[in-house]
Amino acid sequence: MASWTSSQFLYEETKPCGIQFLERFKRSGRLSFKQYQALVFTLTFVAYIAFHAARKPNSIVKGTLSASTVRGGWSPFDGPDGTALLGQIDLAFLSVYAVGMFVAGHLGDRLDLRTFLTIGMIGTGLFTALFGVAFWANFHSFYYFLGVQVLAGWFQSIGWPCVVAVLGNWFDKKRRGMIMGVWSAHTSLGNITGSLLASGLLRFGWGWSFLGPALLITFLGLVVYFFLPVNPPTVGAERDGTEVDSTMRLGDTITESFLGSRMSTGFDRKAIGFMAAWKIPGVAPFAFCLFFTKLVSYTFLYWLPFYVSHNMIGGEYLSEETSGNLSTLFDVGGVVGGVLAGYISDQLDGRAITAAGFIYLAIPALFLYRIYGHISLTINIILMFTSGVFVNGPFALITTAVSADLGTHKSLKGNARALATVTAIIDGTGSVGAAIGPVLTGYISAISWDAVFYMLMTAAFISGLLLTKLIVTEVKAMLYGSSDEGEAATSSSPATRAPIDVLL
Repeated sequence: MASWTSSQFLYEETKPCGIQFLERFKRSGRLSFKQYQALVFTLTFVAYIAFHAARKPNSIVKGTLSASTVRGGWSPFDGPDGTALLGQIDLAFLSVYAVGMFVAGHLGDRLDLRTFLTIGMIGTGLFTALFGVAFWANFHSFYYFLGVQVLAGWFQSIGWPCVVAVLGNWFDKKRRGMIMGVWSAHTSLGNITGSLLASGLLRFGWGWSFLGPALLITFLGLVVYFFLPVNPPTVGAERDGTEVDSTMRLGDTITESFLGSRMSTGFDRKAIGFMAAWKIPGVAPFAFCLFFTKLVSYTFLYWLPFYVSHNMIGGEYLSEETSGNLSTLFDVGGVVGGVLAGYISDQLDGRAITAAGFIYLAIPALFLYRIYGHISLTINIILMFTSGVFVNGPFALITTAVSADLGTHKSLKGNARALATVTAIIDGTGSVGAAIGPVLTGYISAISWDAVFYMLMTAAFISGLLLTKLIVTEVKAMLYGSSDEGEAATSSSPATRAPIDVLL
């Protein structure tokens, strides 16, 4: 058997037993290709909703654990350095998550994605629950909380490369922007689900806020294991009347998946190397762009409920539960932003133009939210929603459609074994920024929330600047026709646009 660093496959794929069960009720004895697509879309969608829901309890319980809460706090977070300690825990989680993303992407192109994703989900559920166990076991050691978050971050890192790679095996490039724009709503919906679940359970004790999301992701992990078809060959799926040999492995026949509508029968068993993936045109600028974009997004993810509860809105302070529920409107805006960004990028045939446009618009949106968000609840809701649209829109676009574009770039010459690696590089680099933002906020917020927002606006500005070269290339392509795809790394042909009825 090949070593983990080799480009050979380390698994033998089999048809999930849940699929075999479903086929017993089909007259033809098998599911149609579109039914498989619908199943894959749904399972990967709810799987990542569960991943994000499991991250939200940390932000919801911050007020309860910290010294400023009327409930008395929870040692060791109830002292004057409580917010800094909470920021360190966020840093530990996101740092391990970022490093783990690179490793998970490398392994994801070599292991059975269904099993690997299940391990990530169940492991995430276990360590999310263990954080909450401290409530009943009366644990107060900072290193206990730190250790649990480190392990939770490791298992969380498995999720993203797996779900993007699986989706990439079933949907071709011509529908990518819109489909992945809708699909990317799982991030915001996961945050909303986690916020509502954790906030609703908080009244029974902060430990329950962790246990609820933990049970959800564990259950869905089992569903994924029994029902998720990794790719068409594994289940013998047919497309355009052509049957695909189910004995072939991932990558053997998917060289046209996400490249076009035709299925190839060529054999390409080598997965791309880590450094080679960095050299794919467009990967580096989008990766570093996401570094700053995710810094902004994750600062809101981890600190928005705390910020809302500690700043007067309409002349009064909101409760922690109300603040947690109100913060979901930022993620509602993110759902709208993700869909809009995907649709607009398809229509403009320009991923970089769309991403940068949203990023630059996020700067005045953040400024207005900080300056005027306290006036009334209505104004706060409108500005929070608007900020969510422009902050999470490019985040969703880059981590989904752009990653898939680059993971199947023409420079790979049909090699389909790069998708998880490229996805991990882009999102892993972004996750480094995601780790830095919340921990900086933990320290800076103790001095001034104005300084926090200036930091976020600066990060957004730098993020947009990093896409300048790609924007120029896309504009030239619009004005003068087709350009070198080596530079226009994220362009999709307008002639190949199609509606989302592929899922129907």
